[in-house]
Amino acid sequence: MPRRPTLSEIVEARSRIAPHFARTPLVKLDLGFSDRQIFLKLETLSPIGAFKLRPALNSLMSRDPADLSNGVAVTSSGNMAYGMAWAARFIGVPMVAYMYRGAPQTKIDGVRALGGEVRFITQETWWDYIVGAERPAAPELLINPVTDQAVLAGNGSIGMEIIEDLPDVDVVLTPFGGGSMTTGVASAVKAGSRPIRVYAVEDSSAAPVSAALDAGKIVTIETRPSFIKSIGAPSLVPQLWPVVRDLIDGAIAVSPAEVTDAMRLLFRKAKVVAEGAGAASLAAAIARPDLKGNIVCVISGGNIDAAAYSTVLGGGIPSA
Repeated sequence: MPRRPTLSEIVEARSRIAPHFARTPLVKLDLGFSDRQIFLKLETLSPIGAFKLRPALNSLMSRDPADLSNGVAVTSSGNMAYGMAWAARFIGVPMVAYMYRGAPQTKIDGVRALGGEVRFITQETWWDYIVGAERPAAPELLINPVTDQAVLAGNGSIGMEIIEDLPDVDVVLTPFGGGSMTTGVASAVKAGSRPIRVYAVEDSSAAPVSAALDAGKIVTIETRPSFIKSIGAPSLVPQLWPVVRDLIDGAIAVSPAEVTDAMRLLFRKAKVVAEGAGAASLAAAIARPDLKGNIVCVISGGNIDAAAYSTVLGGGIPSA
């Protein structure tokens, strides 16, 4: 069962992966608010354009090489597969990604360009692999993108860097898919004495964290089609939820319209290209004026298909 990564585990993960890619910056976004300052943690500037390189690289570099003799596999809607393909090529092992059709083509192409193999499965099977209800019959080491302890510690490196760059941070907003980023970041920023609030940000088309907090337990929800990938699911990963629940201070659901507004704002004000999930944290910061002080929005990724992004910049909402 996954657990909250310790600060020492996060420090080790950060030391392990830091030499291999440039630190992502924390930049201020001036929106003219008098009661809050918004900062962007730009994981879009990772070598794969998303934060998932951190957990992927840590999960492989912390393994016994003998465990990787048959290669590595991961279940992903896109960015974790992309990150794992980069990490696998870096250490020299074969890599397989289990993805569902309908995942962004730019992420599928990115995996293949790095030498990874894509095996398409249904969304139902994809979810079964993530929650551990089923496993692929294949020789590769399957790394869970949500519950693997090295994944959680690798994500914690984001939180470490936030604290180093902005010690007086008050609020951190993280997009919530499976919950591994939120868990890692919250574990790092809450390790000190300063009271820092962490919120899980969801797509209102599929907001299982908000539903679980309201019900006091995991529930299955009805979802609506959305162009926003990587966040939103009919339910939560049961193994990780007890850890997440104890770390977060709440959940914020934002609409696709609010997210596309944030994507356009990022492009206009900061020249940052963000995918829907990547811009969700900024959308939440704007939608919640009750959040005060220094607010950090983790801009988790920028891997969006060109046609969808063109629709966004043209003032529209892409089709699901």
